[in-house]
Amino acid sequence: MDEKATVRIDKWLWSLRLFKTRGLASAACKGGKVKLNGAAPKPSKEIKHGDLVNIHTGITTKTFKVIGFPKSRVGAKLVANYMEDLTPVEEYEKLKIQKLENKNLRPKGMGRPTKKERREIDKWLWD
Repeated sequence: MDEKATVRIDKWLWSLRLFKTRGLASAACKGGKVKLNGAAPKPSKEIKHGDLVNIHTGITTKTFKVIGFPKSRVGAKLVANYMEDLTPVEEYEKLKIQKLENKNLRPKGMGRPTKKERREIDKWLWD
């Protein structure tokens, strides 16, 4: 574990695999999808031990407590060493229900969605 006292929030989100790229983590911060102790941070905002991070994705809001700062992106098994998941069970239930509903979104055999249909699906899933 690195002994740094603070790290940028976008780098922390990316290094703990909460976002696929650091650019996506920055965009989420800029778009108001990420809250740090209840306030919307800029991607360059420094976080410290004990801070609470809320991430709103689709219909769920996940809550994490900062425990540590990795030196670089970590493997999935090591993520628990750096953050504590405080997300209520109800949020994960919402996610399960949404996944079950999405299976019936497009009938099987319809082929790939068109560009317009893809945008509508993305809007429905993420807004």
